[in-house]
Amino acid sequence: MEILNKNQNNKKKLILIWLWSLLTSIVFMVIIGGITRLTDSGLSMVEWRPFLGLLPPMDNQEWQRVFDLYKNTPEYTYYNTGISLSEFKYIFFWEYFHRLWGRVIAIIFFIPFLFLLIRKILKKKEIFNLIFIFILGLAQGLIGWWMVKSGLTKDPFVSQYRLAIHLTNAFLIMFFLLWLIMDFHEGKSSIKIDANFLILIILSITIIAGSIVAGMDAGLMYNTYPLMNGKFFPDQYGELGYLDPFENPGSAQFHHRHLGLITLLSLIFFYIKNFFQIKVKKRLNFLLLITFLQFILGVFILINFVPTVFASLHQVGAMIMFLLIISILHTQNIK
Repeated sequence: MEILNKNQNNKKKLILIWLWSLLTSIVFMVIIGGITRLTDSGLSMVEWRPFLGLLPPMDNQEWQRVFDLYKNTPEYTYYNTGISLSEFKYIFFWEYFHRLWGRVIAIIFFIPFLFLLIRKILKKKEIFNLIFIFILGLAQGLIGWWMVKSGLTKDPFVSQYRLAIHLTNAFLIMFFLLWLIMDFHEGKSSIKIDANFLILIILSITIIAGSIVAGMDAGLMYNTYPLMNGKFFPDQYGELGYLDPFENPGSAQFHHRHLGLITLLSLIFFYIKNFFQIKVKKRLNFLLLITFLQFILGVFILINFVPTVFASLHQVGAMIMFLLIISILHTQNIK
């Protein structure tokens, strides 16, 4: 019996190492995607070659070919006319790295998963959950290309709607993956629709609203806080009707900044409400600290016209908050 338990523990450790590696690689992927967006690099690769695109251009002829393709895009016409090949290589790098890392994640998932299947280490429900996560991962690649295509037609802008869907799917993958990790680590848990879960939803809406802001570069306007250039509401607020929150940059920023404040207050409430939960005390303290830093960083980024490094850190902070709340909810709801 002791040998059997030892083997089971070793298998669990093996699975956890794999799943934590997978989650870490996905977090890194989101960071790379954010930098790609912040450096305006996302439209540099106009071809989608899932297999042949593994390697970057290997000689001057191939570099010239992909550069010529880029010259036919609206982004080159309206914004980057006359850039040199070396300047193009810089923006190409981030989009290429983003796509390459997606392939790395596929390898990190598929090879260990196949090994665990062959060795019959995984249970049926675990296999089902992992296949579901893999399907979301495949969809993420398709959504990514669908998003890029929106900026390769008439206008040199990626659709903020498609960007939001792309980010939402990434956070869904992280949610299901971390929940599965916590199942292996702490035991099975269930999702309860209560006040704690509602606060996770508020945070998630705030993050999605941030992607709408990023999609329209709305952080580059109204760079004052708490008022928006001396006014509570931005100019032309509400003029686009029901689409105004998603297509009016000023309105999008207005909603994100106030959702950020609502999230701050909600997480303070979350901290007080769960303060006596001993099992999650350290995570709660860390969550509260990150929440205040995230809010301060958001204001700093806004008034400084979205510096790339700090904007990327802001995205990292959002992921940390999101994952921390999920881990806390899982621990509290263990069956």
